[in-house]
Amino acid sequence: KRSPKVQGRPPAAAPGVAREALLDAAQELFGTRGIAATSLSRIAGQAGVTPAMVHYYFSSRDQLLDALVEERIQPLLQFVWGPVSTGSQEPMEMIEGLVRRLLEGPGRQNWLPSLWVREVLSEGGQLRDRILKKLPRVQFQALASALAAGQKRGTVNPELEPSLMVMSVMGLVMLPLATANLWRNLPGTEGLDASVIGKHALALLNQGLRPASGG
Repeated sequence: KRSPKVQGRPPAAAPGVAREALLDAAQELFGTRGIAATSLSRIAGQAGVTPAMVHYYFSSRDQLLDALVEERIQPLLQFVWGPVSTGSQEPMEMIEGLVRRLLEGPGRQNWLPSLWVREVLSEGGQLRDRILKKLPRVQFQALASALAAGQKRGTVNPELEPSLMVMSVMGLVMLPLATANLWRNLPGTEGLDASVIGKHALALLNQGLRPASGG
């Protein structure tokens, strides 16, 4: 005799697996297609579940976006910026650590750099307001303060604007990662990878931080 179908909650073993699969699918599709161009039914199909399962775990699209930020993006922000603090660390040491962690964390998540550029940096990006609330402002200020202190000591280029260094570091790493599929089609770029991006960023930043000779 066939067992009666149970309505409502999925089997006990399924919830965590299905929910994680939906977040996996959402991050990949949002990164490649953009949030506005990705339907919930497409996310369900990518995750291998029914559209009803999306609505079961996330009552709305906004709830899905909130979960993506809280569970997938915020931990990466903490990984990158958490170690930054006021102290004895030299500005270039702080920046080298940031570049390394950007490549080790967000840089290994193929979906994140393009999602960041499309949905956070771009005007009208659907994650912009959510991410702005999560930005590690204390760590941003710690980096700016270290640079300003270095300028007073004469060890950091006085022409630099400390408050813009966050954008400089993020731009030199995240933008090339986000546009990799574009520039890898250009002549002479076939062998470039994340390690080359990191070396390039650090070379520019290191030279830019140094005071002018004799200055």
